[in-house]
Amino acid sequence: MNDMAAHPEHSFAPRAPLRLEETGLELVLMRDILLKTMFRRSLTSMLDIANALCVTPPIATELVEAGRTDNLIETLGSIATASSGEVRYQLTESGKARALDALAQSEYYGALPVPLEDYWKQTARQSIGDAVITQERLENSMSHLVLPAGMLDQLGPAVNSGRSVLLYGPPGNGKSSISNGIRDALGDSIYVPRFLEFSGQVISVYDPIVHTLTKAPSDDLNNNPLRRPGPHYDQRYVLCRRPSVMTGGELTLEMLDLNYNKVSRTYQAPLQLKATGGVFIVDDLGRQQEPPQALINRWIVPMESSFDILSLQSGQKFMVPFDTLVVFSTNFLPTEMFDGAALRRIYYKIKVGNPDRDDFIKVFIKTARHYKLKPEEDVLTHLLKNKYPEVDNHFASYHAPFLIDQMLSIADYEGLERKMTIELVDRAWENLFLDEEGAV
Repeated sequence: MNDMAAHPEHSFAPRAPLRLEETGLELVLMRDILLKTMFRRSLTSMLDIANALCVTPPIATELVEAGRTDNLIETLGSIATASSGEVRYQLTESGKARALDALAQSEYYGALPVPLEDYWKQTARQSIGDAVITQERLENSMSHLVLPAGMLDQLGPAVNSGRSVLLYGPPGNGKSSISNGIRDALGDSIYVPRFLEFSGQVISVYDPIVHTLTKAPSDDLNNNPLRRPGPHYDQRYVLCRRPSVMTGGELTLEMLDLNYNKVSRTYQAPLQLKATGGVFIVDDLGRQQEPPQALINRWIVPMESSFDILSLQSGQKFMVPFDTLVVFSTNFLPTEMFDGAALRRIYYKIKVGNPDRDDFIKVFIKTARHYKLKPEEDVLTHLLKNKYPEVDNHFASYHAPFLIDQMLSIADYEGLERKMTIELVDRAWENLFLDEEGAV
């Protein structure tokens, strides 16, 4: 097991290939990507070509030389500038024709993809199942929340197991915030492929909305004269924080399949593949267009077998790694949404209930300080003695931020001092609960 806070990312960094055969890709595929990239980006410098393909200069040189042998690439002259002595290249007429033909088959150009087979190995090296969230790290990520006693003792083992987690309970008590806290507790970084390749098809994985780039770890081997030349890890990957994907009521089964772009003739990875090595949060389960049981059924094989099955446009099916901590969050009773078989496959079921009186006081005080307000004792006493008895002392965690935000909105609108008062909290209270008398 790895302590995520101390584990150096370069210990599982994908080694940079230095020869064409080490890329694991077919020569024709690499050659066509090279031609398309040079054509679309008007590249002539070997260094620019290597950077665009995200490979080492020796690999770029091998590819260009292969193109020259096939009369697809030619030099612009032995020396482009007297100062640098750099040789520059351009496509021949045959090379341009081949680039256009390749673009008609697929618009993809740029970084060479990572073979799916190699990605399986990389996923195993940086598995979420090998990551350990310490008690201190989890407490820090949840420090802004007021949680019932014992909650973290349930969450910690659940998260460290890498198994699925179901958070359930009445709305407004922090299930989504707890899910985010789990995500934030994943403090280390992993290597995410920019693109994957399977059966000659390119699948886009890196997504700036999902993946947060981090600075590459320092290379302790920089001063080692025996170190092989080139970058310390395969540049076809990017170093990112362990990813997290959060979906809500918009989630559909189609979003869990490969998305084929008919214009570019490339594929976009589904959400769960982008979340590999991280967390997939399904918030508001039960509010999706799909029945909850159908969504759970889609996850059964991946959660139990650690692989998922995807399909190309041709109908060809293939397996991809499923190395993801799945967190479900719902306001509905689990027994009303799932059958026994589905519930059995969710390993950890944690209820997030309403706060009691003491916890509500803690939430109110912490929220007031977050808003940089003094938690006025008379206002809190008024709520506890006069207002909450009207609703059978039904407390919820969202009440405090709701009431305080409403008080500030009223104060700002009427030009009043941004301060808690009994009058303001009474006016805010009117918007907290519905008056159903006379409602149709």
